[in-house]
This record gives sequence, structure tokens and C-alpha cells, in this order.
Amino acid sequence: MSDNMFGQDPEAPDALPEPPAPDGPGLFGAPDPLPEPPAPEGPGLFGEPAAATPPPVAAAPAAALPTLAPEPVAAPPATPYRVLARKYRPQNFADLIGQEALVRTLKNAFAQGRVAHAFMLTGVRGVGKTTTARIIARALNCVGPDGTGGPTAEPCNACAECKAILADRHPDVQELDAASNNGVDNVRELREAVRYRPAQARFKVYILDEVHMLSNAAFNALLKTLEEPPPHVKFLFATTEIRKVPATILSRCQTFHLKRVPQAELRDHFARICAKEAVDSEAEALAMVARAADGSVRDGLSLLDQAIALAGPQGQVSALLVRDMLGLADRSLVLDLMEALMAGDTATTLGLMDRGHEQGADPGVVLADLLDLTHTLTRLVSVPALRDDPALTEVERTRGAALAAKLSVASLGRAWQMLLKGLGEVNEAPDRRAAAEMVLIRLAHVAEMPTPGDLVKRLLEAGPAAANAPRPAPNGSGGGARAVANGGMTMAVAAQAVAQPQSWQQVVALASGRRPLLHSHLLYHVHPVKVAPGRLELRVLAAAPRDLAAQLTALLAEVTEQRWTIALSNAEGEPTLAEQGKQAEASRREIAASHPLVQAILAAFPGASIQAVRDEGTDAYGLAAPAIVGAEPEPDTLPEDMPEFAPPEAEPADLDDF
Repeated sequence: MSDNMFGQDPEAPDALPEPPAPDGPGLFGAPDPLPEPPAPEGPGLFGEPAAATPPPVAAAPAAALPTLAPEPVAAPPATPYRVLARKYRPQNFADLIGQEALVRTLKNAFAQGRVAHAFMLTGVRGVGKTTTARIIARALNCVGPDGTGGPTAEPCNACAECKAILADRHPDVQELDAASNNGVDNVRELREAVRYRPAQARFKVYILDEVHMLSNAAFNALLKTLEEPPPHVKFLFATTEIRKVPATILSRCQTFHLKRVPQAELRDHFARICAKEAVDSEAEALAMVARAADGSVRDGLSLLDQAIALAGPQGQVSALLVRDMLGLADRSLVLDLMEALMAGDTATTLGLMDRGHEQGADPGVVLADLLDLTHTLTRLVSVPALRDDPALTEVERTRGAALAAKLSVASLGRAWQMLLKGLGEVNEAPDRRAAAEMVLIRLAHVAEMPTPGDLVKRLLEAGPAAANAPRPAPNGSGGGARAVANGGMTMAVAAQAVAQPQSWQQVVALASGRRPLLHSHLLYHVHPVKVAPGRLELRVLAAAPRDLAAQLTALLAEVTEQRWTIALSNAEGEPTLAEQGKQAEASRREIAASHPLVQAILAAFPGASIQAVRDEGTDAYGLAAPAIVGAEPEPDTLPEDMPEFAPPEAEPADLDDF
């Protein structure tokens, strides 16, 4: 009978007979049962003396079979590297930095059992929104190491619930990305899921990141569930754009604004991490990383991770290394630039810009650094005690403080505005370097010019001398007004109006508003020859209507209720009222141009010109009001001992008091 596929007779008893010698390996590659070996001449496989007559193979236990040499076992794969932002992610509220108000509120809420059903966490990237949501999820579901604990502000991170949430595999804590799950169908699925009780935890927790990405329909579908959720459901929302979240959603949540972490706290946090990682670092380098992080812990840790990798195993995270990594200009170079700019030294400014370009500094970054330095210098000028602030670098505390002592807030404010505008120009220009140099050239140019505040100060100082300076008499101004010097300003005091017209401009004014077309002809096409009460002698131009005299007679009779005689003359007469107004305006310009205060302004602003001179005492034609017949003339000047003004409640002074 032939053997079966395994080399055995199917009808054979359990005891196996001695098999014949095989021709090759078995079916699965393993060696077939060995035949009786010959007596060895030397020691066995592992050095022991070999048995003279080994027992039969069929009767031998499995352990008695010859042992082959073990194959070398490969070493287990190394644990993949975890970046610092994940390795040092806060595990409880105590680990959160820079969010004291949030931590205090949540701890008190857990202590009082007043934990809301929905939280809205907002802030810039990397300040801990999602991390806070995960801590809240563990705090709600923690059962403690003994399994009997309740909701706590200090999750143990050791129980099965905490471990599952930390590993992101808890069935009742779901973290969703609202950017990719932003449709109304996704919200409907969520609404169906919240109806069921948790599978194993105390609460079902839904964490929606970037919730502002939900569509309007999705927000509307979420409203009712968010307002009256089941008691076993908690919602935790995170967003960087809270203004895009509807007010109806915000009103149903407790909102927490996570602020940017201050640079000092970031710097200390990075120093602690470097100590734990056994990394040598300079304080100035960590300060640079903290400034570049812009209040974001995650961004700062990513930059620190990059700097550590750049330094190498035995290297140091130095300021020079971080500066090269970030593409920053040397802080001393930025100070040199600011000193040259404020001194108006264009050649040195461009040379320093070339040096920064050779070092790899981006033009936009250079302007941003100048903006930051301008802000620092302005703070030092405003509050000199800030020079002892540890957040400042050593060069800022020494050279920066010395430079701030030479500058004013006005000059620094002007530099800030120009740099801010120039930064936008650099970002839009095809040649960023050329645009940055143009901004710096403008800054150096205006450094030689006084600030608006300095100009006002100089003009005010020139005011007393200008007030006492002689002025040329007005030429063709029409008379009837007096000029009063008051801090360099000229005011005209007009005479009172009269009921009976006594001058040509009063006659023309009667037609204004009553006869518009007649008023226009009287203004431009009539030369007054003689004006007396009840009689006018005029020279009328050809452009005027033929019945102008009749129209004017009717108007005067209507207004004054007296009879007037109007005679037409060929005499030259006076200029038209429009021409008189132009002459008066030219005279006022001449007077204004000769004023020392105006001359100082024109000298301070090259290219400036006098566009118009307004006199409050002139009428609509630009002429001074005519003097009243029989009225006493106004004095030309005020008494020297008379004050410019007195309060209404002031009592008259008694000469005996003096």
C-alpha cells in the first residue's frame, strides 16, 4: 500500500514505523524525519559528546530532536520621532500656558458642577483650542485610577477612559473636521447619533474643529440640537474665525477667547523644553523663536524643532543659527539701519541694505524688523523704565535705549506710517528689493524735514512776533472793516446792515433771492457811476437786457416803498461788483502772503501756495460791509492793556484793586 501525501499509510496504527530515507525536503520546506545517523566522530552540535546510539525516531519525544542553530532575530524598529509640538502637548489644565482666565473658569465650573453643554473656543492658530477640547473631554469622562471617580478638572490620564481618549480611539469621543464635514447631511448624521446613549463613557463628546467652515444649512440644522441636547452629550467647537460663526450658534455656547501667549512665557516654555531635551540654547535665540511664533505655541515649537535639527547632535541653538534659519537680519544691522535712516544718511542706508541682502535677509522681513524696532523705540521713548524689560535683547537695552533718547514720538510715528505703507508696496512689487530701497530712501529723505508737530511749535513761537509785525494797508478792500491781530489770525468786524441801501453792493444784494436773473446782470454787467438815496446813475453793458432800469426801479420801489430815479450814463464809473470782489480777493492774498506766519508756513512746505483767503467780515461778494452813515468809526487797534477775552461771569475790575 502506498503512502499518502504526508508519507503515512492511512490504515497504519498511531505508532509511526521507521520511514524510509527521503529524497528531499518535505512539502512545506521542513526536513523530513531524519534516518538513523551514523556514530559521530566528534562532539555534538552544541559541543556535548554525541550519543553512541540515538533512540529510534518514532519513539523519541519532540524535545529530543536535534536542535538547529537559531536564526538571528532582527531588532525591533525604533520608535518614530515625535515632534516637540506633539511630545509636549498639554495633558491637563495645569500644562496650559498663557490662558489663566480659561483655566480658572473651567476649574471652577467642574468644582461647582456647572459644566456647560457647549463650548466655543476661539483664538489664533496654535494657542491650544483643540488641546483644551481634548482635556475637557477627558475631564468629563475620567473615572480615576480606581474606576469610581466622577467628572474632575484634573483627569488622571491613567484610567481606561483617559487612555482611550488620549489614543484617539474612544468610541464616545469623536473629533470631526468641519472643513471636510461641512454639509447638512453630516450634521443630520450627527443629530441621529446623539440620540443614543454612550457606549462606555459617561458623556458623548463631539469636537468640531474649524466650525466656521460649516455651511449655513448645516448651522441651521444644528441649532435645535445645540439648544436642547440630550443630557449625555457635550459639544466642543474650535474656530479661528469666530466672526464667521452665526450669532444664533454663539448664543447657545459658552465662548472662550484664547489669547496669544506672551513672548516672555513662550521664551521660558522653550527654555524648559530645551532643558528636558538636553539641548544647549542661547537666550537670544529662544527670544527670536518666541517673536517669530507670534503668540502661537505650536508655531514656536515647530521652529524650535527645526532649529534643534539644524544645530545637530552636539550643536547649540544660537542666535546666529536661528537668524539664518528665519531669514532675519542681524538685530545690530537693523539698529544700524534705523540710526542711518533717522540721520538722513541715504548712502549708509543703501550700503547696509546691500549687506543684509548678502546675508540672505528678505527685503520684506527687513522692513518688518524695522517696524518692530520702531515700536520698541517708541515704547522706550514713552516709558523709559521699559529699558530694563527682560524681553528686550541686550543690544536693544543698550543701543536701542540710547537711540530712543535722541528721537521723538512724532518722528517715530511718521516712520511707523511710512514703513507700514512701504511693507504693502514691497509685497505687491515685482522687485521686492527695489521697492524696499525706495521706502528706505523716502524715510531718509523725510528725516531731514521737521515733523508736523515741530512745525506747529515753530509757528506758535513765531506767533507773538507775527502779531506785532506791521501789515500793509488793504488796497481796494472796500473799507468799513477793521483787522484785529489774535495769534496771527486776521478777523474782520463788519458793520451792521441797514434797511435803506446806501451803496451799490447793498442795492445789488436786494435782488439776490428775489430776482435771480436781474441779480446776475447787476453783478456782472453794470458799472455804478453815482449812488445816492433815491437816485442811481449807472453805465449798463450791452450784455444786460434793455429793460434793466425798469426792472431795477420796480424792485427798489417794492422793497423800500419809495420812488427811485435811475439814469443811464456813459461815464466810466466804478468796476462791476464782480470785479470789485476779485480785486478785494487779490488784496487779501497780498496781505496774507506778507504775514510772517504765512511766510513761515510757505517756507516750511516747499511748493505750497495760498489758494483762498476767507474773511469772516466780508459779504457774499467778497467785499467788506459798507460803513453806516453817522456811525462812529471803529478804532484801528485794541488798547494794549485790554485782554483778548474775559469769561461771561467775570466782574468788572475796580481801579482801587490795582
